[in-house]
Amino acid sequence: MKLAILSREPKLYSTTRLVEAARERGHDVAVIDHMKCNLVLEKGAPGIVYLDNKLEKFDAIIPRIGASATFYGTAVVRQFEMMKVKTAVESQAIIRSRDKLRSMQILSRAGVGMPKTAFTNYSNEVSELIGLVGGAPVIIKLLEGTQGLGVVLAESEKAAQSVIEAFHNLKARIIVQEYIAESKGADLRAFVVNGEVVGAMKRQGKEGEFRSNLHRGGTGTLVKLTRAEKAAALLATKALGLGIAGVDMLQSKRGPLVLEVNSSPGLEGIEKATGLNIAGKIIEYTEALTQRKTKPKEAVAKEIAAEPMPDSQADAQLR
Repeated sequence: MKLAILSREPKLYSTTRLVEAARERGHDVAVIDHMKCNLVLEKGAPGIVYLDNKLEKFDAIIPRIGASATFYGTAVVRQFEMMKVKTAVESQAIIRSRDKLRSMQILSRAGVGMPKTAFTNYSNEVSELIGLVGGAPVIIKLLEGTQGLGVVLAESEKAAQSVIEAFHNLKARIIVQEYIAESKGADLRAFVVNGEVVGAMKRQGKEGEFRSNLHRGGTGTLVKLTRAEKAAALLATKALGLGIAGVDMLQSKRGPLVLEVNSSPGLEGIEKATGLNIAGKIIEYTEALTQRKTKPKEAVAKEIAAEPMPDSQADAQLR
């Protein structure tokens, strides 16, 4: 294959591992900064210019689109799609997963277990909002937060009211979730590629920290998922239409509860915790994609019509 990895940081662990895995399998691979791509739109001939060169004849791309680059990054992925280049993660699937509220609505409809969650349009009825998720303690999350940032544990109703009112005064969009005490500051990360769980780890927050993110000082260890945990991860990934995903779950008394589905999950934590070649699995999946037939134009047109760009993504980019 002639393969492109869309990444802003060629020296990041995830990017370098994908390059290594692709070259080990004999592929011609390039790392392209999607934020430096220029999109050319004309009748019947969509194109991409990168560093004064027109990008042509790529068989597939692997998007590594960061949260802050979602709007433009997905536009670049969509341009490759219009050029009939296969993508390991489709543009609309990235958009679905990045909008926390939208993704949770989709997961709820699909029957995926999740913590009880509430959202409001800057309501003054804060006590009622807290009551909707079972009362304090509660977790309060910014819709645009990533890597554990913008996540607050409010241990009392008074504290929750203060935090929610502060966010509302700043016109920040938030969701309120029930606190799952039995998880004890730990969660599970299931790495899914092509409808299969290819690796899993348990992430434990450092002492006194309820967030288990590795970016916040948490540690990852190999774990064997139960049948229910595997099923939850696969259902969540399928509901959002993702070919590659990192599914974060809590272990609770009522079974696995999905917190988030990440469309650009990092490889360092999962590979070091499991000792598995996850990058190789992603390259194998991308190879398989190039053998599949392209969707008919009519099907693509229907998908585009049914999946408009969410206002929240456009608004976030303008802010």
